[in-house]
Amino acid sequence: METTRIVQVDAFTDEPLAGNPAGVVPDADDLSTEQMQAIADEMAVSETAFLRSSAAADRRIRYFTPTQEVDLCGHATIGSFAYLHEREGLEPGTTTLETNVGVLEIEVAEDGTVWMTQDAPQIREVDVGYDRVADALGVDRAALEGASDDIPLAVSSTGLPFLIVPITYLSDLGSADPDMNAVEDLADAVDAAGVYLFTFDALERESTLHGRMFAPGAGVPEDPVTGTASGAVGAYLDRFGAFDDEFPEELRLEQGHYVDRPGIVRVRVGNKDGEGVRVGGRGVVALEGSLVVPDDEEDEILEA
Repeated sequence: METTRIVQVDAFTDEPLAGNPAGVVPDADDLSTEQMQAIADEMAVSETAFLRSSAAADRRIRYFTPTQEVDLCGHATIGSFAYLHEREGLEPGTTTLETNVGVLEIEVAEDGTVWMTQDAPQIREVDVGYDRVADALGVDRAALEGASDDIPLAVSSTGLPFLIVPITYLSDLGSADPDMNAVEDLADAVDAAGVYLFTFDALERESTLHGRMFAPGAGVPEDPVTGTASGAVGAYLDRFGAFDDEFPEELRLEQGHYVDRPGIVRVRVGNKDGEGVRVGGRGVVALEGSLVVPDDEEDEILEA
């Protein structure tokens, strides 16, 4: 049997065993879709990224959860380029990346921060009822309504759609007890990949907000730190004028603390310079080795 090189990179952190772990296969040109899905299932992290050659960009990437392929993943992108910079000598600068949502621009800064330009924002308000959302997330309806006077329930996407749900206090966020079947049904009802619950009541003074993201329909009950959802919530806050003063040049989003994988996502909406939504963070290699690749054969069908 053949083997392939694989690493685990913890993204949106500079400390190992924190942030969001992503599998990264640096050379996946010879892997079939079925083989990539099997490897992602074996890695059992929220997403595994497979780097491939591209005729349209400097690199091609495909992302798989343990159960399915997804079009875009922020933390696996950050992790992939943190690995390339740290271990394969990728120089600081700008490169292009072909994804299922199109060609995106990736910048590696001198300090190792990876910046990912996401897709153009698409935002739509939804009317699903606070009772349904509260029941699915295991929170009080009043805590949702109190936070939503000026910023409504909406689906926001910068490449992957999320239902964005504001809640009043950090204690409300931390005590959420989601019914994963109901969360999956809720996300499906609004055509979203998951639900991002957040509060402006953050742990650190310099942080903009604290979030949690649930995507059981994609095989990810709670994701530690979510790049695509962070870009989506940044676009959402801009769209609905969430700040009384001028929109901040950079947002700082906390996530992962309630699953003991704390991380920080930096978001720049770029509404002044026309650069679009960019998500940034660091990454650190936590595990490196090789994995046996399953044979690329269809499973035999057993008949009764």
